[in-house]
Amino acid sequence: MLITNIFGLAASATLAVGASLQQVSNFGNNPSKIQMYIYVPDKLAANPAIIVALHPCGGTASGWYSGTKLPSYANTGGFILIYPGTPNMSNCWDVQNPASLTHGAGGDALGIISMVNYTVDKYKADRSKIFVMGSSSGGMMTNVMAGSYPDVFEAGAAYSGTAHACFAGAPSATPFSPNQTCAQGLTKTPQEWGNFVRNSYPGYTGKRPRMQIYHGLADGLVRPQCGYEALKQWSNVLGVSLTRNVTGVPSAQYTQMIYGDGTQLQGFFGQGVGHTAPVNEQLMLKFFGLLA
Repeated sequence: MLITNIFGLAASATLAVGASLQQVSNFGNNPSKIQMYIYVPDKLAANPAIIVALHPCGGTASGWYSGTKLPSYANTGGFILIYPGTPNMSNCWDVQNPASLTHGAGGDALGIISMVNYTVDKYKADRSKIFVMGSSSGGMMTNVMAGSYPDVFEAGAAYSGTAHACFAGAPSATPFSPNQTCAQGLTKTPQEWGNFVRNSYPGYTGKRPRMQIYHGLADGLVRPQCGYEALKQWSNVLGVSLTRNVTGVPSAQYTQMIYGDGTQLQGFFGQGVGHTAPVNEQLMLKFFGLLA
């Protein structure tokens, strides 16, 4: 019986070994006191890529870790996942904050950049393969990160979000905020939206992140127009125009919008899809260049 128990304990210990979501403290400058969690697969690629995955409003880092299939893709692809978490503003990202909307100024955005820098240094990650994605408030923050820190991110994918700086001037960026003009589909010209991005990092002349925008056409919380406005913004910033629509991608209820040759900007709008648009890991990872 003693031998059986010893073997049983050994078996249990073996099952417990493996990569898991881990919290990191003291990762650098963190003005808004947000949290950092990281998933590092057991088989890490040399100079791995990094994806920053931003949870929705009211969500948590651990909830978002469980909310997509990205960890399983990280296991096979050898890339690292950073899961920031905010305990502030009903667990919504500060996409209305002038500090986050300005390169190097502070806010949640600067804390997230500190997480990226910490991870790059610790794991010798590839700075040319850093990506950001998120849903709802996380989708809004994806556009903010791409706009405020174009020198950091290669590409982003925003699900059910809003354009960069859409919430600028609002008292907060939660569904309970008295100012919901942005989420109801605030409309501006492509040039106006593009100027918001350019003004977030004055003088920057480097390349801009490639972007994917996903939205449900039945979204009553962050209305579909928000997705179209984000596409107007990135079309202006990236200098690409809509060339064609493709029905049935990634599924029958969706229409894919291709800008230029499709390598820099794509949109996806789903009939009957509400809040939030489901994450499509395969399409996103192919766009990022992390999946063949």
